[in-house]
Amino acid sequence: MPTVTWGVVQGRKEKLVSRVIVCDFLKGLGIIPDELEHLELPSTVEVMRERVEFLQRLGLTIDDINEYPLMLGCSVRKNLIPVLGYLEKIGIPRSRLGEFVKNYPQIFHASVVVELAPVVKFLRGLDVERLDIGYVLEKYPEILGFKLEGTMSTSVAYLVSIGVSPRDIGPMVTQYPYFLGMRVGTVIKPVVDFLVSVGVPKKIVARMIEKRAYVLGYDLEETMKPNVECLISFGVRRELLASVIAQYPQILGLPLKAKLASQQYFFNLKLRIDPEGFARVIEKMPQIVSLNQNVIWKPVEFLRGRGISLDDVAKMVVKCPQLVALRVELMKNSYYFFKSEMNRPVQELVDFPEYFTYSLESRIKPRYQKLNHKGIKCSLAWFLNCSDQRFEERLQADYIENESVGPSFCMGGKLELPGSEVVSDEEDESDDEILYRRTVSL
Repeated sequence: MPTVTWGVVQGRKEKLVSRVIVCDFLKGLGIIPDELEHLELPSTVEVMRERVEFLQRLGLTIDDINEYPLMLGCSVRKNLIPVLGYLEKIGIPRSRLGEFVKNYPQIFHASVVVELAPVVKFLRGLDVERLDIGYVLEKYPEILGFKLEGTMSTSVAYLVSIGVSPRDIGPMVTQYPYFLGMRVGTVIKPVVDFLVSVGVPKKIVARMIEKRAYVLGYDLEETMKPNVECLISFGVRRELLASVIAQYPQILGLPLKAKLASQQYFFNLKLRIDPEGFARVIEKMPQIVSLNQNVIWKPVEFLRGRGISLDDVAKMVVKCPQLVALRVELMKNSYYFFKSEMNRPVQELVDFPEYFTYSLESRIKPRYQKLNHKGIKCSLAWFLNCSDQRFEERLQADYIENESVGPSFCMGGKLELPGSEVVSDEEDESDDEILYRRTVSL
């Protein structure tokens, strides 16, 4: 009679034989089973075939499976179907589930109740919109593997502590979810400390991060610090670095040296603006480093066509760099009103190029009509470079006081780039080129 020991040994042998048969089946499909050595596999080829075919119907290839063969240890009914069903439920389209799994195959090892659902609940608690959950997870699927009490919580807590508004955390996660996986001590805090060290007040740093959380993803040592030194080497004054960064935070992540060199050469060659003048342009409008040179030249050509000398155009650009980001069509309308209705000499535009940056319909026309009605003669700056309230006070006064200093960037001002008038008139521009043409309003 067979002993109990004999039965156990025989069972182990059968298991080993089954495993060899399953591995041979996988090899026949082109799947390398080496990483499955310590993984419990199904005892029959039929079950393994079901798993492979399920993954292939999902859109995965044999190469994809070889990238992460451990997914073959997951049961179709206990792991794959529940996880995929939950992902679809929270907003990931069925047509993109295969791509999601390719990017994060570890998802199949997660428990829906214990691991996935709590992360989604955490995101909703940060005010991420329900409809944006799927979008966020597709951008950064690894977030589903984070512990709630770990990096995610500490990064959010730190950002709120420096002044980021809690109600802005949700939109920040939607825009750039990767900051949830950044360690405070080694990534986020060093970036914040560096920005403060170059003169950006912590409150403004918080506003920058709210609007452009991707700044946290710039490499501090490889990109941010070298770019700040690059700005200084091109003549930007240290005391204005904070203003430059606050106006255009993206400048910290660009291949800046090449861009500055190219634009400086262009401004010198085409506009006869020397390196010092170019530095003043960057200080006032740092977005210019990313503007297409053909786009910059169009407003210059328009001004030259109105009889303004190249030297005067250069002076206008240095004084008001926003000129090169304006739509020529809008400049034409403002110029024709200036000549036909206001009947003023062109020299006034040279002295106050900011005229072109004001809205013709909402500011220039209505204010000029009021001046005309009262018979007041004054400079362009006097009636344009002031708030509506100040303009009304000036109208009621019995004298014309000297103009105040022109507008300048305020560290507490808006960080958004307005997108109304300062856009390209080229139909074939990309979204990035259109964004680059937007500039800080005066």
